[in-house]
Amino acid sequence: MTKTLLAIRHVAFESLAAFETPLQEAGYAIRYVDIGMDALPDAEPDLLVVLGGPIGVYENDIYPFLDDEIALIAARLAARKPILGLCLGAQLMARALGARVYPGPAKEIGWKPLILTAEGAGLLAPLKNLPVLHWHGDTFDMPPGAINLAKTDICAHQVFSIGNHALGFQCHPEADGVGFERWLIGHACEISAAPGVSVPVLRADTARYAAAAAKAGQAVLRGWLAKLP
Repeated sequence: MTKTLLAIRHVAFESLAAFETPLQEAGYAIRYVDIGMDALPDAEPDLLVVLGGPIGVYENDIYPFLDDEIALIAARLAARKPILGLCLGAQLMARALGARVYPGPAKEIGWKPLILTAEGAGLLAPLKNLPVLHWHGDTFDMPPGAINLAKTDICAHQVFSIGNHALGFQCHPEADGVGFERWLIGHACEISAAPGVSVPVLRADTARYAAAAAKAGQAVLRGWLAKLP
């Protein structure tokens, strides 16, 4: 039976990427909505995915659509309906749950492994010791009722879950390297302003790590999808 999936997209080049395959295998018909351009649909999807983007959760004064997005996410979380957040998506989930979202101690851009917590060792086992893509400057406090599954040296809260229905990644386990040049172009200003970050290194590391990371990310997603209510 076909299930519906709505993916809220903030910039065209940040998509479900490697996650599309396991989602389609699980029977989801994927629909993208470009927030700020498209109206959010009235119908509730079986799964809501909130993707990444280069704006801050707290910039709702200049990006008013964030208020509607947070309200939608809050209602879904309150109803315990399946939701997945990636990068900005995880930050929006945290904010919708009442947690503080704010600039972190440093921008975390590039490939490095997660440090799994005891609670995350099961679900995130495929990602153990594998570099994954990080691309964020903000961080968040752990939302009430959430379980912290992973961290890095810069970011104490990298992955969190709530029950079996909600999962948020600060990092990008969906990144498969396909179209990565769009990231390098689209985030050119951010890269140039981040100390120690360079386009050649990002390009080389993506060629080196993306395929294995994407395969592991798909395995994690399949494990989570199997537990959905």
